[in-house]
Amino acid sequence: PDRKKLHTAPVGQVFRLRPFHVLVATGGGYAGYRKYEDYKLKQLEKRGIEVPVRLASEWEVALYKSVPTRLLSRAWGRLNQVELPTWLRKPVYSLYIWTFGVNMKEAAVEDLHHYRNLSEFFRRKLKPQARPVCGMHSVISPSDGKILNFGQVKNCEVEQVKGVTYSLESFLGPPISTEEMHFSQAPAGDSFQQQLVTKEGNELYHCVIYLAPGDYHCFHSPTDWTVSHRRHFPGSLMSVNPGVARWIKELFCHNERVVLTGDWKHGFFSLTAVGATNVGSIRIYFDQDLHTNSPSYSKGSYNDFSFISNNNKEGIPMRKGEHLGEFNLGSTIVLIFEAPKDFKFNLKAGQKIRFGEALGSL
Repeated sequence: PDRKKLHTAPVGQVFRLRPFHVLVATGGGYAGYRKYEDYKLKQLEKRGIEVPVRLASEWEVALYKSVPTRLLSRAWGRLNQVELPTWLRKPVYSLYIWTFGVNMKEAAVEDLHHYRNLSEFFRRKLKPQARPVCGMHSVISPSDGKILNFGQVKNCEVEQVKGVTYSLESFLGPPISTEEMHFSQAPAGDSFQQQLVTKEGNELYHCVIYLAPGDYHCFHSPTDWTVSHRRHFPGSLMSVNPGVARWIKELFCHNERVVLTGDWKHGFFSLTAVGATNVGSIRIYFDQDLHTNSPSYSKGSYNDFSFISNNNKEGIPMRKGEHLGEFNLGSTIVLIFEAPKDFKFNLKAGQKIRFGEALGSL
């Protein structure tokens, strides 16, 4: 009888693992393990047990960075753009609403069939009355979210969560050596922190707000200020949830971010939008030249853009509460600004906050 000839590949060829596959499998498995660790930490916190800080070692950070989060985030972004058939929209969005506790009664459009794809649903606008802007306080929350940390900047270090810090200069990058920023004229011997403070008697303050996937994803101007410069750091897209922020020192310095700097009535003011896993897309409404999570990414690089020009000597004026930009899923906003010594935050670490509510005042 005729026998069919079977073509078999050599065993070594079948089981040959490429380094990329090993990295993805190992890194992905480790990321899953970290998620489980985060879950255990949350359970301890709910029971009121203080969790000791355990920072990741260099090899753990390298292993986490081996996960191709930039590629995965771009794929997620494309998936979000796919138009869903009308019949599928309600079940898909309802699952998301249930999972992340979204309040659709606040949405400008409550009808789920209106949103053609996940991206439109993530970036949904709110009813005008849903977020009244506090007029009494000088600095308001630019977004919905959870307050991870706030306070005075000390010794050129900023706390991302209690007990875990990052370098102010690593985060913002070197001083902008142009006429647009006051601190370029500071004495060379001053620390980076001192160079940012333009007025005698002022201090430098910071506030970190974490936006969860269920939060409103647009962010707004936290005060009346003028934006004169944008610095874009292409970087990793590691998770920025509080568990990871407690684990990886200088997490915000590793991740892709857009730093907007300028001035308010008390001197230096900056707002930084930090990217995260599945949040490669950071959009600033008045900055059409900004393109985040681009495949052409050079590690450790950054690119600057000035809003000061011959036609515009002032920069971009922003009013408190004005629309500023959006994330595609949820991430982190860091405010670093100068203010007099009697500036007081009206916050507690870990509290939930909504756009328009007071952060602090003089």
